[in-house]
Amino acid sequence: MKKVVNAFLSLVTLLALVFSFSSQVFADNHEEGSQDIVETAMGNEDFSILVSALQKAELVETLQGEGPFTVFAPTNAAFEELLAQLDITAEELLAQPDLANVLTYHVVSGKVLAADLTDGMEAETVNGEMITFDLSGDPMVNESMISTTDIEATNGVIHVVDSVLVPSNFTLQEVDMVEDEVAQTGIETNIFLLVSLIATAFVVIYLLIKKPAKINQ
Repeated sequence: MKKVVNAFLSLVTLLALVFSFSSQVFADNHEEGSQDIVETAMGNEDFSILVSALQKAELVETLQGEGPFTVFAPTNAAFEELLAQLDITAEELLAQPDLANVLTYHVVSGKVLAADLTDGMEAETVNGEMITFDLSGDPMVNESMISTTDIEATNGVIHVVDSVLVPSNFTLQEVDMVEDEVAQTGIETNIFLLVSLIATAFVVIYLLIKKPAKINQ
């Protein structure tokens, strides 16, 4: 019985260390301003669809460049709203030939902080089309509300928007869906680390319980 109790206490101690370690790793890897725009987005589960879209459109390397860039980043809820409006699935959206065109409509060259915005201001996007800001009430870019501003990155800044900005030259097209590799968002990394550490802890405890006692000679 004593052996089981000691094993249980060891398990509790190991699990406490696991959660403490994983939390510290997550905090160290997600300090604001210490990562580029893509890495910052990858560290936020609300941007997982955006990250998948950037990967699919092969824009990751571009937004990891020197920049600086200003990105108006739609949340997962914003993408889900768009999917409902277009009556398509996320996979169909990611397969759109104009996907890169839509994504670059959310990017402005240069670092534009919230304090730099003025009512009625226009800015040219990497897409080539203009976006317009309305600061007469809640801060808006086109028809989208800017919900969070000035998320710093090493190569620019991110502002969070509550709907996807759709350029005027976007055309929804029929796409042939083929089974493809699921785009990685980077969010899974910390989960896999945590699971691996917990599994290791259980293996150690199992071996402690099953270890045969020494026979007195």
